[in-house]
Amino acid sequence: MPDQRKAPDSNTTAAPRLRRVERSQVDPNPRKLDDLIGTDHDARLVWDLVGDLDLEPLYERIKAVEGHPGRPPVDPKILVALWCYATVEGVSSARELEKRCYEQDPFKWLRGGIDVNYHSLADFRVDHGDWLQEQVVGIVASLMNEGLVDLNQVGQDGLRVRASAGAGSFKREAKLDEHLQAAQTQWQRLEEEFTEGASLGMTRQQAARRRAARERLQRLEQAKREHQKVRAAREARKKGDGEQTRASMTDPEARRMKMPDEGFRPAYNVQFATTLDTLVITGVDVTNSGSDAGQMDPMVEQIEEDLGRSPEEYYTDGGFSTIEDIEQVSARGVVVFTPIKEAKRQQEAGKDPYAAKRGDSPVVAAWRHRMGTEAGKTKYKQRGKCEWSNAQARNRGLQRFLVRGLKKVKAVALWFALVQNLFRAVALRAEMTV
Repeated sequence: MPDQRKAPDSNTTAAPRLRRVERSQVDPNPRKLDDLIGTDHDARLVWDLVGDLDLEPLYERIKAVEGHPGRPPVDPKILVALWCYATVEGVSSARELEKRCYEQDPFKWLRGGIDVNYHSLADFRVDHGDWLQEQVVGIVASLMNEGLVDLNQVGQDGLRVRASAGAGSFKREAKLDEHLQAAQTQWQRLEEEFTEGASLGMTRQQAARRRAARERLQRLEQAKREHQKVRAAREARKKGDGEQTRASMTDPEARRMKMPDEGFRPAYNVQFATTLDTLVITGVDVTNSGSDAGQMDPMVEQIEEDLGRSPEEYYTDGGFSTIEDIEQVSARGVVVFTPIKEAKRQQEAGKDPYAAKRGDSPVVAAWRHRMGTEAGKTKYKQRGKCEWSNAQARNRGLQRFLVRGLKKVKAVALWFALVQNLFRAVALRAEMTV
């Protein structure tokens, strides 16, 4: 029989048949939060490690308590775990961390259904520097008690990290005074406007303007103070040099430093002291000095105060080699291994750089002799191990600070030290069980 089906009429326009969205239906594959990541995921390890920290000081600061009004804050354990895991993943921005908390399964698992925002994340990261310092030291002390870490050999190295300030923000005194006067005028004008409209209440936009004007005025006032400090220091070194002094209007405590690529940019100098055999960070400091000179004794003193004893041997590169530091550290009973500056040039000139010089104290003469012996040279080859802490921090995102001021910058540096020590503790304890 002939085919009875009709061919489609080419002149007729038919609506396309589509599968359209229907969002009222239930997800056929719902998952519990605990199923978002595997049982051996690093996020679970971070959560367990954070649980071993002393979180009680953080809980004591919470004002919302049972039986009294007040909105309960996010559990500090969640915030600590989020920042520890963010550090592992190389996330330095609070906004980026907030984004990942809602888009990536490990961060979703860590927050456990609790809402977080970038503002609270950013504040938490820099508000607990003292607690972070205690945790870094506490891990080292625990490992020492277990016999897994000692202070026989400790090395120190500096790491220059870009500051949150542009090169153009550095101004001389006259320009700072000009901007400061403008900021004071703006603040007074805004205060008058807010006083006149106080009865009507302050809008969020007005409050934001007022806060921004106040913060700008405070930064410029601090920039003026920092300018005076730097100017006095430069004048002390060379008369008339203070006229060239500049200070940053956006991050007054930042300084222009020579970076590894030989360029000069606003930065901070992060100092890590690390055990050479176990690669555990025993001390953290941050300065705004572009030189490592003079940084050795303050770090040894910090280790002594935190851990109750000084290192037996201390290793640094040539940037730390100052006679004053060598004498001070040696007076603590520490054997210093740091190179003699321009030793090669002295040898080429026919001089012995390892021989005692006129005016050398006994400890300085002993240091010179020690660095010239084969045993001393062999031992000094281990110093490079302390650079591992710097490399780890770089790999985990310590490329540029997004916060301003020495206090906040040091808090960020302590997060990197905390994460390194947490994971080193796991590795060292695992080695003991093998």
